[in-house]
Amino acid sequence: MHIVVVNRWPRFPDDGPRWDFSLGRFEDLIDHERHRVSYVVDPVGATGVRADPARIAGLVEVADVNDFEALRAAVGTLADEVGPVDRLIAVSEFTLAIAAEVREALGIPGPRPAEVAVYRDKVRMKELITEAGLRAPRFAACGTAENAVRFAGTIGYPLILKPVGGAASMGVHRVDDEAALRTLLDGIDLADHQLEEFVEGPVYHVDGFADEDAGIPFMAVSRYINDCLSYESGGQPLGSVVLQASPLRDRMEEFARKCVAALGMTSMPFHLEVFLTPDDELVFLEIAGRIGGAEVPYLTEKLFGINLFEPWLDALCEGKATLPPRDGDPSGGWLIIPKPDGLPAKVVSVTPMSDEFPTVWRELTPHPGDILQPGGSYDAVHSGRFILVGDEAAVEEDIRKIIAGFRIETAPVPEPESQ
Repeated sequence: MHIVVVNRWPRFPDDGPRWDFSLGRFEDLIDHERHRVSYVVDPVGATGVRADPARIAGLVEVADVNDFEALRAAVGTLADEVGPVDRLIAVSEFTLAIAAEVREALGIPGPRPAEVAVYRDKVRMKELITEAGLRAPRFAACGTAENAVRFAGTIGYPLILKPVGGAASMGVHRVDDEAALRTLLDGIDLADHQLEEFVEGPVYHVDGFADEDAGIPFMAVSRYINDCLSYESGGQPLGSVVLQASPLRDRMEEFARKCVAALGMTSMPFHLEVFLTPDDELVFLEIAGRIGGAEVPYLTEKLFGINLFEPWLDALCEGKATLPPRDGDPSGGWLIIPKPDGLPAKVVSVTPMSDEFPTVWRELTPHPGDILQPGGSYDAVHSGRFILVGDEAAVEEDIRKIIAGFRIETAPVPEPESQ
């Protein structure tokens, strides 16, 4: 087969401190001898292509892999030079939809936009979830500003305004009154946004793999410490702890099975987020048809010995995937402490935590003298990133102690003198 991989992820030196994207090893997980493997990359994604150049069938670099015309042209070029494309593979949340559009445009086998919409379009996914009789927040596409305001009046404030195809809580707003809603509506693309009911309660996430029959041979349930919205918009630390055996975990697993079946998700990983309300009700938040972000894949491999990229790429390239049985009942967690305000800034000092907390397996903090730049998602050098392993209660306790005790001191970066 001729397999084309779309990559926007970097790779870092194997002997360095950063573990970002280390599990998505296309050179190891796709058989470059059995298949002709080509790549479409942007300048950052080019650093993530580690295969021997002699084993690469073709490579095209574009400025932006999310530019439809550029991606379609690049894939077309590879088809002309190497041969018809049998698989177009994208594993980033931000390339799933555009890859589906290119498949449809060029007649390449694989998921089409309508199939991808069940785990990319937050309106479509909740339509299917509610049709299956599962609880989701009340929701509606914005449509026009007046329609949005009218719907908001029916569900009440506060409410949530979010992009239909967003991820990582980017562009998500909690809206407390009509005046705030109208102001926000004036500055967005209404066709790309939706409103939904604000649901009280902690958020859990379920990370697993759906087989060819929408069964789930592997999943792990975790509880967020804080939440993604507080991290993205409020600059609060974000953490998570894997649940060990309990009736709540059983309920979460069963809810996940129903959600995956309702959406017809097959042969792919998933990242499901669920509310647990004060009334002990499970409420669907959203789902993604990819591997969880932040430190989820690295903790999953550490605890369970499963690199979820392996069965996913096997399913895409070989048409089948096998997962090892879950062994034992381990727990662990992760924590990201975001960058401070006032960036760019020079790091003066950082409080290391790995010496104080034996549960810390991996730690990534900037060094004195480093310059912290604004921007970047979970996989960036923040004030601190930590992966912990141990008993569920001990890990959560240590995460909260790290949040309380971590310190970073920065100084402003002098502006360059004018010439």
